Amino acid sequence: MTQRLRRFLASMTGRLFVILLAGMLAAAIGATLLADTHRRQEFEQQNLMRMADRLQGFVALLEINPELRARLLETGGASVHQARGDVHAGAEDVALMAVLGDRDGPVANARAYVTGFRACLPPLPELQRTHIPQQLRKHYPAVMPPRCRLVELTLGDGTPLRLTLQYPATARISLFAFDPLFLSLLSLAIAVLAYVVARIASSPLQRLADAATELGQDLQRDPLPVTGPQEVRRAAEAFNAMQQRLQRHIGERTQMLAAITHDLQTPLTRLRLRLENVADEPLRERLIADLAAMQALVREGLELARSAESAEQRVVLDLDSLLQSVAADAAEAGHRVVFEQGCGAVLPLRPLAMQRLFSNLVDNAVKYGHSAHIRAQAWDGQVEVRIRDHGPGLAADELEAVFTPFLRLETSRSRDTGGAGLGLTIARTLAEKNGATLVLRNHPDGGLEAVVRWPAPAADAPRRG
Repeated sequence: MTQRLRRFLASMTGRLFVILLAGMLAAAIGATLLADTHRRQEFEQQNLMRMADRLQGFVALLEINPELRARLLETGGASVHQARGDVHAGAEDVALMAVLGDRDGPVANARAYVTGFRACLPPLPELQRTHIPQQLRKHYPAVMPPRCRLVELTLGDGTPLRLTLQYPATARISLFAFDPLFLSLLSLAIAVLAYVVARIASSPLQRLADAATELGQDLQRDPLPVTGPQEVRRAAEAFNAMQQRLQRHIGERTQMLAAITHDLQTPLTRLRLRLENVADEPLRERLIADLAAMQALVREGLELARSAESAEQRVVLDLDSLLQSVAADAAEAGHRVVFEQGCGAVLPLRPLAMQRLFSNLVDNAVKYGHSAHIRAQAWDGQVEVRIRDHGPGLAADELEAVFTPFLRLETSRSRDTGGAGLGLTIARTLAEKNGATLVLRNHPDGGLEAVVRWPAPAADAPRRG
């Protein structure tokens, strides 16, 4: 699980996902906090307007009812009471004074000061009925006590008044005060959106990478579809143009080799006929052998070029049947070739290319090791074919070098066996075009072993029972 997570985070999709998730979460939470700040500002302004209305209404009652003024001050109004005792006047409330300044009457010249909330507390019986609602405590655990303002003004008849004005404080919502369900749903929605966007953004790169991998195995693969945004279409068009240029280059090379081979056949045939008339028999045999080596070199060079350009289509192929056929053909030719074990794998392969691949490996094993043992096995979605001989093997630094075109190792491979040094090169090319890898290794019990392996993605085809 940890390795899978690391691979995901190392990919373009994973990195885009993390960036989008973090950015969108920060933006969403920031926007929520900003909206809450704006909402609190509007709520504060509405509170000020409401308190100014109440204060203005109470003062108007005092103005028009001088005979009831004492009783009204004793009783008080909605959130408005006469200041009791020595109420401390703090800083001026500029916002409230600005709202009162737009009103008519004595309140227009009132002075408002911040004071302690205890100055606005009603008598004890009323205080017992005043509490912060439980629902408010649940959602706003950081609720502040009610705010209290001391208002000093002069009535129209010159009577000075000191009133306390109470209005609720605006609750400040912290990040930890958000509803957990809201945060969970918000995070889940953003995570899903970020993942979808990351996959959409990285899928063109993934398709391009897959196409480049397939191009190394099959030059005749279908072109990339030219769809999507402008940048993706341009990349697909450039990739398809590169593929066409490679196809044209390989085709021209193959045609050139084919033409050279064809043109050489006639002079080589005439040369052989003339060599037959050489009187010195030992010299004639040496010359004919050199001519045969030259003809083999030309044929194998053409075969190498054709193996890289082959446009053969893939078909669903029973691998065991193919290996049995190769082993039977070699046995009929008088070679010691044994098919020891099958794997039951059915893979999408090119039949003729696979026939040449395993025939080359078996011929190589018989030529240099005098026998060949073929085994196939499958595990964890992988398929592996091993062809072992009982020859002298190779030095460690030669196991990879033998795949170099035209390279022949005299220390471990006799020149008397012939060959132009292209057999293994052709075999590896054919293996790679069919999605496999080909390596050589020395067997612990002696001899050389050729291993053709299809990794798990290429071996997901159904298997026969």
